[in-house]
Amino acid sequence: MSMPIEDYALIGDMQTAALVCRDGTVDWLCLPRFDSPAVFTALLGTEEHGCWRMGPAGGTGAGPRPADRRRYRGDSLVLESEWDTPRGTVRVIDFMPPRDGAPQVIRIVEGVSGQVPMCSELRMRFAYGKVVPWVHSVDGRAVAVAGPDSVWLDTPATATVRHGTVVSEFTVSPGERIAFTFSWQPSHHEPPALAEPEASLEATEEFWREWVEHCTYHGPYRDAVVRSLITLKALTYAPTGGIVAAPTTSLPECIGGVRNWDYRFTWLRDAAITLSSLLRTGYREEARAWREWLLRAVAGDPENLQIMYGIAGERELGENELNWLPGYEDSRPVRVGNGAAGQLQLDVYGEVIDALHVACASGLAPDDQAVSLQLKLIAWVEKHWDEPDEGIWEVRGPRRHFVHSKVMTWVAVDRTVKLIESGDVDGPLERWKDLRETIHRDVCEHGYDKERNTFTQSYGSQELDASLLLIPQVGFLPPDDKRVIGTIEAIQRELGTEDGFILRYPTAGDDAGVDGLEGDEGAFLACSFWLADDLAVIGRVEEARQLFEKLLSLRNDLGLLAEEWDPRAQRQVGNFPQAFSHIGLIEAALKLSAAGAHVSDAGARYRDVARWPEEC
Repeated sequence: MSMPIEDYALIGDMQTAALVCRDGTVDWLCLPRFDSPAVFTALLGTEEHGCWRMGPAGGTGAGPRPADRRRYRGDSLVLESEWDTPRGTVRVIDFMPPRDGAPQVIRIVEGVSGQVPMCSELRMRFAYGKVVPWVHSVDGRAVAVAGPDSVWLDTPATATVRHGTVVSEFTVSPGERIAFTFSWQPSHHEPPALAEPEASLEATEEFWREWVEHCTYHGPYRDAVVRSLITLKALTYAPTGGIVAAPTTSLPECIGGVRNWDYRFTWLRDAAITLSSLLRTGYREEARAWREWLLRAVAGDPENLQIMYGIAGERELGENELNWLPGYEDSRPVRVGNGAAGQLQLDVYGEVIDALHVACASGLAPDDQAVSLQLKLIAWVEKHWDEPDEGIWEVRGPRRHFVHSKVMTWVAVDRTVKLIESGDVDGPLERWKDLRETIHRDVCEHGYDKERNTFTQSYGSQELDASLLLIPQVGFLPPDDKRVIGTIEAIQRELGTEDGFILRYPTAGDDAGVDGLEGDEGAFLACSFWLADDLAVIGRVEEARQLFEKLLSLRNDLGLLAEEWDPRAQRQVGNFPQAFSHIGLIEAALKLSAAGAHVSDAGARYRDVARWPEEC
């Protein structure tokens, strides 16, 4: 039986990640990369699809029981879970060392008090639970092999194989520590080196301590900001600098529905906004690595910019369904790959160009290739900005003239005009200034409903869209413009849930709506953070703060957020943990921090914004 999404903890080595349930079971792990097939897939199926249980022996018939306490050790990704049993207390320490060789999951069982019988049940299944490996022993090490993959278990505890499951039963005493190291290796390679669990634990904690020390943010809600930064770092693929949107696939946006997507790729939009958050909190090295990833991914074909790429810059992300998996709480289909990679989303051009602008404004050394890329992208935008597209939410219905997409093409042109005005590059300044005014006028004429005093989702539409909340944040209009305030208030009325959170846009229930899909979804957490941002910039700071703190209360006990919140079921839904949600948290905290110092500066996501265009 699936556990609630918020019952999971994240551990990772910045190349892949595992989800550890509150009951001590690892239910999700892809090896050797975020986007590799999973070896533990119980999250989307049953224990027969692979998992690793670790906890006190003698659980009830309902299975292992949840830990009584759990926490991350300080500002790290080292997880501690504790169980109080009639025979004593036991602690399990779970972590993945930053990779230096084979990827590893290390679990250290530590006796706290009494004599506690423990049980480890390691059930390995390759290819997302489809392939049962050959499990045997090599020099006292348990190994499972199938095709190109092998996984190895090293432990001083006695391990036996029962029906393809490696089982260890043992008793732990106070102060005693028994380690289990799970390593992946290509099956045609030599066995991985023997583990050194205690040394790896010390090195892992030291890595995270040193990384957090670089954080320059010391304002309100710092603990929440740091935990979100750690999560974003964990979602970064260290070899290339690519950032995955989430480490999971097919966790549903509506339980039992079809809105189940693979998020183990790098969305340019998400990564570009992540870059801004990292730069503003002191992490230039990560920002530099992302810029280099971008230049490699787009190299040679910038006119055909994709909205997402593989974590090493791969372009082919074909979407398939895994029909042998029942899905999380029977939410089918389970998908791998993402067909949205081939969509046209005009807003991405604005996000990428703005990210390059923010990097330069934040002191990141200029890069000639980045400038060349920006000029090529803006030349494409000049020819195509007035076309319909699929928009920020990747609708699978007909293309439309989405207002947010048009606004972001304005951003692309605006930031390029600034680049030319700085004197660092030559370009057709007057032509592009005219283009900037043309796009602005077009949006105000066709994307604004005068009678309701609100911008709309698309030209000619009556619907609203939460992405309109970004209009003041990107500098398209000033925060005190009546159209901005009217749009914010309309979104609160028409897209707000009873508890004050924000839906992305109206869905059509059982009928296919604007996005071409049946069913509904939860409140999109990033959009709710955007509302808090906007409330701060228009001077409703206390209302913004209350909303922000309500959003913080949705995090699980470890500070993690999924993509959405189901207001009816009162639970997290969607892929987990979600980078976009944690970016929203960081940005909102920065806005509120600025609001506390100077309200008029609270919304300045973008510094040195050109004068706002004349009234339309």
